Amino acid sequence: MRMKRQIWLALAVLCAPLASFAQTPAWPAKPITLVVGSAPGGSNDTFARAIARRLQDVLGQPVLVDNKPAGGGVIANAFVAKSPPDGYSLVVLSSTFTTGAAIRSNLQYDAVKSFKPIAMLARGPLLVTVPVVSPFKSIGDLVAYAKANPGKLNYGTSGSGSINHFATELFSDAAGIKIVHVPYKGMGPATNDLLGGQIDMLVASAPSILSQVKSGRVRALAVTTATRSPVAPELPSLEQSGYKGSASELWWGVLAAAGTPQPIVVRLNSEINKIIESAQMKEFFLREGAEPAPMKPAEFEAFIAAEIERWKKVAKASNITAE
Repeated sequence: MRMKRQIWLALAVLCAPLASFAQTPAWPAKPITLVVGSAPGGSNDTFARAIARRLQDVLGQPVLVDNKPAGGGVIANAFVAKSPPDGYSLVVLSSTFTTGAAIRSNLQYDAVKSFKPIAMLARGPLLVTVPVVSPFKSIGDLVAYAKANPGKLNYGTSGSGSINHFATELFSDAAGIKIVHVPYKGMGPATNDLLGGQIDMLVASAPSILSQVKSGRVRALAVTTATRSPVAPELPSLEQSGYKGSASELWWGVLAAAGTPQPIVVRLNSEINKIIESAQMKEFFLREGAEPAPMKPAEFEAFIAAEIERWKKVAKASNITAE
């Protein structure tokens, strides 16, 4: 009898964790929130809402978008980094996440260790643009003038340390030219001054400038990607124009808090990849100036770490610092 009792006790101990696991509700058991570090209307917000609508259909739970437009995205990133690692709070962000991490030491999180990359959503080019009244008809025209007149041309950005700041410095270094940086507080004011001819050049994302190009209010000279982009196939790339090492691009992705269980990460990655590879989403991204860019979580994690290291080198070489 004593032996049987010991066996039953041992079985009870072994089965307890299984019973506990069985009582744990399957994920997702409640609404999921996509946190966005910018105001409604920007590309991060636009992409987050497009993904949210489709993700809630396949997950069977509401997927909400929560805008936290402060601190250049840092507030939103920190919120998710400090959230419970349960897959219910995710952040949708873009390339600025890595450029910011490359130059800022006062972040409220570690850009690599505090997050679990879930999925890249899309990639897109930046466009090298000039005012429509500019004498430069090609990227070669601009470079030739800048070489003959160092420091006489200027370029705008959405702020020091932004992706367009890094991309322009990368191009300037590859072309061997010196152009004066004029930082703005956002892409809106920079675009307005480009339209008015107050600045000579602006390297801007397709979502923020392509409509102005198509309407003939701004002239585009090239794209920053390594090859021509389907977003603007008529434009040459900087690399193809002879400026080696100048390739850069925008990307958008989804991260969760570090420690999020791997089954949740894999499920989210699989569902998001299916969504972005659908014909409807491919068409949507192209309209917005991007292309779907499916990746496995491990690939995306390695990509982010490599991007931060790359931008650190550019920042050091070009003396780019946080504002």
